[in-house]
Amino acid sequence: MIGSVDEPSPSADISYDPAERAAAAVDFGGLIHKQPRAVARPASAADIAVLVRWAKLQGLKVAARGQGHSIFGRALSDDGVVIDMSKISAIHHIQPDRITVDAGATWKRVLDATLPRGLMPPVLTNYLGLSVGGTIAVGGIGGTSSREGMQTDNVLELDVVTGDGRELTCSATSNPDLFDRVRAGLGQCGIITRATVRLLRAPQRVRRFQLFYRDLASLTADQRRVLTELRFDQLQGAVLPDGAGGWRYQLEGAVYHDNDAAPDGNSVLARLSDERSAAAIAGLTYREDALAFEKFENLLRSKDQWRSPKPWLLTFLPGNVAEQLARDIIAGLTSEDVGLFGRITFYPMSRSACRTPLVRLPEEDVIFVFNIIRLPPTNDAATMERMVGQNRMLYQRIRRAGGVLYPVSAFPMASEDWKDHFGSHWSGFRETKQRHDPANMLTPGYNLF
Repeated sequence: MIGSVDEPSPSADISYDPAERAAAAVDFGGLIHKQPRAVARPASAADIAVLVRWAKLQGLKVAARGQGHSIFGRALSDDGVVIDMSKISAIHHIQPDRITVDAGATWKRVLDATLPRGLMPPVLTNYLGLSVGGTIAVGGIGGTSSREGMQTDNVLELDVVTGDGRELTCSATSNPDLFDRVRAGLGQCGIITRATVRLLRAPQRVRRFQLFYRDLASLTADQRRVLTELRFDQLQGAVLPDGAGGWRYQLEGAVYHDNDAAPDGNSVLARLSDERSAAAIAGLTYREDALAFEKFENLLRSKDQWRSPKPWLLTFLPGNVAEQLARDIIAGLTSEDVGLFGRITFYPMSRSACRTPLVRLPEEDVIFVFNIIRLPPTNDAATMERMVGQNRMLYQRIRRAGGVLYPVSAFPMASEDWKDHFGSHWSGFRETKQRHDPANMLTPGYNLF
């Protein structure tokens, strides 16, 4: 606990050490540096509440940090306090339909706890090293989002510490306005300390299909077909550098099944127009499939690119213009703009699966994820500045076409930009912010209010 207004007691585990402050001054994106005054490692929600009240009296901004995987300084606090959530990571209760877990736990830890019981969260991010609280604060998207929505759509209850230092529980029936402003609320109204998440029965195995296409039009047509026909339990896709200055077009689909019920591949792939001779089909256990991204992580680490700057752009496109808009944008990019190990993510989702109010999406029945995941071959500052500037211009172009930002992208946003982003939800969001964080001290990196 924190003992005095002037300075926290040693039991608060708060550090002013220059090395620890320097480590908390940068995030996974590697583009923004903001040095905090202190780094705190609370062991409970009560500790966080006392810390927030102390920081408020000191006039300090506070940012919670899970795994530090923000992209553009969103989890940083310039001359404020960074709250390291690593000690708040326990698994609490597992029931047949739900799990209660601390916000600092990673999704890998959640899966490790549920899978031995034959259970899984409906939506997992591709990379399981992200914290539960971190992804719920922005939305949380994964391969099953085309059917199951966002991770925020599968949250049943949250414990939070508000900006005035209160510990509150919220759900659809208890403090529902706070519940709707904390899920995908970018950490503005409260720090998530614990979450109860829906669970489903986990399959024993996954049949994964990697299909390749001659162009974006044929990829898009097949993606729409398999989405409408619900052929895949997981559906994603990408435009990849081909290593020769061009692009490869890829659909990734997965079908869940048990050991004695493998799907018929001919039926799964019937009437699709992919280049079938290039298809890669693999059978995996569910756990192997869920952890598949670790291989890519290891590759990037071996190439010294895991910690390189990441000027990424993540958006949603309206379905009626998605193919043409994506084609026009890709035509203006080079393989160097993406990098040999980068990709342009492109795949459809049903908007009806996404119900979280603050997850903003285009007003179309079918929307397309469109992300430029840049892993450029150079880290020089001028290149990074150019790519961040290009992100801003591309966002404006996408916004004019009815597209929407997924708010973890690498370019600055002003308060007016956020007001435009949240649209009709802005007024209610602002009111909840003023009620629960009147000093505007939480998560300053977004520059919302």
